[in-house]
Amino acid sequence: MMEHVEFEHLLIFGLVLIAAWFSVIYFLPSMLLTMFKRAILVKGFGDGPIPINTLYTQSKELFADPLNASGSKLMTTGVNRDTLLVVGWLDLRKGPQILHVPDMSGRYYSVQFTDPSKNINFAYVGKRTTGTEAGAYLISGPSWKGALPHGVPQISSPNNSVLVIGRVFVENNRDLSTAHGLAKQLQLSPMT
Repeated sequence: MMEHVEFEHLLIFGLVLIAAWFSVIYFLPSMLLTMFKRAILVKGFGDGPIPINTLYTQSKELFADPLNASGSKLMTTGVNRDTLLVVGWLDLRKGPQILHVPDMSGRYYSVQFTDPSKNINFAYVGKRTTGTEAGAYLISGPSWKGALPHGVPQISSPNNSVLVIGRVFVENNRDLSTAHGLAKQLQLSPMT
């Protein structure tokens, strides 16, 4: 009888562990993206909140010395030691946004678009996907129906909320100002 009770307790404990593990696997990405959204929109990179539909470029000081820069930092600061970060959160309910990219002259850069509801990267603009020439890209929500501006490719988002993470390669310390200037030129504007 005692063995039967112990087996039932072990079985219940095992089922609770399995349920907890699946809950973590299922909910953790969503929780992390919610925290990341809050960090972007409320804390920013230490310079205050980053407004919706705006891209913010990591400061040169924060890139050069992520551990000792003043102000609060996003949790990913310092992870990429050779790329400047550009971050933003889009709300496409009121209409599409246009991403403007400068001529990168062959430099590596990448702008990643993530659907926060599923934690899926659904599109990239960058050296490997679109090249390094100057360009504009229309980012639209799932229900947008409209005419595209001439010569502007469309990136269709599966969600009206979009996490944008851009990266611009920094070759060395002497290159930081040039790379930062290019990163600052990654801009969003509403479709007019």
